[in-house]
Parts: sequence; C-alpha cells; structure tokens
Amino acid sequence: MESLSATVYAVLMICSSACCVCGNTMLLLLVLLNKSLRTSDTWPLTCSFCLCDLALGVLVIPLGAHTSLLRPQGYPSEGALCQAAAFLFVLLQLASVHSLTWATVDKFTEVCFALSYTSVFTARRAWGVLAAVWTYCLLNAALPLLGFGSYSYSGGRYMCVPSFRSSCVGFNVLFLGLGIIVPILAMCGLYGYIVYVAKKQARRGTFVCNEQHCFYVPANNYLRSSIVLVATVVCLLVCWLPYIVMCFYESFTGRESPDPASAVATWLVLFTAALNPWINSMTQA
Repeated sequence: MESLSATVYAVLMICSSACCVCGNTMLLLLVLLNKSLRTSDTWPLTCSFCLCDLALGVLVIPLGAHTSLLRPQGYPSEGALCQAAAFLFVLLQLASVHSLTWATVDKFTEVCFALSYTSVFTARRAWGVLAAVWTYCLLNAALPLLGFGSYSYSGGRYMCVPSFRSSCVGFNVLFLGLGIIVPILAMCGLYGYIVYVAKKQARRGTFVCNEQHCFYVPANNYLRSSIVLVATVVCLLVCWLPYIVMCFYESFTGRESPDPASAVATWLVLFTAALNPWINSMTQA
C-alpha cells in the first residue's frame, strides 16, 4: 500500500512538472517575443512568477518524484542537499505568490483606476517592487538556515520542507501568515472587487471608443470575465487551504498529519506552479 501511494505521488509530481515547464515556458516566450504583450511597465512581475514556477517545475517537483520512487527513506535533514532543497521550496513559493499578487494589484489598478494607472505603475516602481519582493523572500527563506525555524525531511511529503514542530511556530507564522495567507487574501479581495465592478458595468452596459468609432460592450463580456476571476479565486483556495490548515495543525498540536493527507496537500501547493500561467493568461485576456 505504501509503495502504491508513493508511485501515485510520483506520477502526479511528474505530470505536474511537465505541465509546469510547458505552460511557463510558453508564457515566457510569448511575453519576451511579442512586444505587444510588453506594453505595460509591470511585465517583469509576470516574468518573475513565471521563472519561479519554471524553477519549481525543473528543480523542486522532480526531486519529490525521484525521492518517492527511488529513495523513500529520504535525505538527512542536516545535509546540504536537504537544506538547499527546502530553501528553494520556500524561496520560489514565496516569490511566485508575491509576484502574482503584485501582478493582480497591477490588474486591479488598471481596471479600477484607469485614468491614473500610467502614473501609478511606472517601470521604475515595478522594478522597485520586484526588488523588494525578492529581498523579502530571500531573507524569509534564509531564516531557518540562521536558526530561526528549521528545515527537515518529511516522510509523508517525500520532500525537505520547513519543519512545523511547535518549536518553530514563530517561523511558521511568518512564512504562512505574512508570506502566504496575506497575499492570497489580498488577491481574493482584489478579484472580488473587480467582479463587483464588472457586475455593475454589466447592468448598465458600456461604450468603448477608439479614434474612429464607439461600440457597445455586451454584458456577457463582463460576465465571462467575472467567471474567470471567480474560478481563479477558487483554484487558489483549493490548492492552498489544505496545506495551510495542515501546517497550523502540526504547529499547534505537535502531531504529525497522516502521510496521504500531507502528500496530497503538498502536491496541490506545487500544482499551482502549473496553474499560474493559465490563470495569468485568462485574467489578462
């Protein structure tokens, strides 16, 4: 039974890695090769979370598949490989989530504050935000290496990840609370307000004008956009909630979560790296 669950976990990881690499590579190529997609000064944010998710698909996810199939006993928690793998897991997840959050802020500003958008999100500010995001993520991921929190191998997850023992509650709250929960709630709130604005526009209709003529935008256009945004919020919550709940459960109770639940929760979190390019493509449409 244990070997079967390890095999299923490896298959899910391999499929996720393939989807992640394909989706993020395609989106990166589209952004870098198509100048019309780089009209916004915030396109570096899109490239940032694409690169993070691509690195997860190349470095972190395949290691989980390899461990579950060929080395289920794992790696020594104090070893350099385990510490480096956990560091990358935290760094890339944080950088991806925060870059995606700021890309959402960009979209929100463009929709809700169209007249002042170009003066708010300049290229200089976008690069400044990106530098602040990566500085924060690097510092956060380095804390367990400096003694605040710890990284260890988790047999249920077949990966080296942050330790969620009760002695590491401070780091866990920092990592999950400020690093993950706050950005996800911010994205959900911003998407929710955009849906609210779209609903109002759908009720009254809108005329969009260019240099030659004006045309009416049907209500169905706003409704379709709202459906995409709601689906995005649902995907984020479905993928992250099990992991967040399980980690807080382990931190505050001192008990280990069941291995199958840990494996599924970790896979869902990593699967967001494969979903993000499609989410971005749909919300930017």
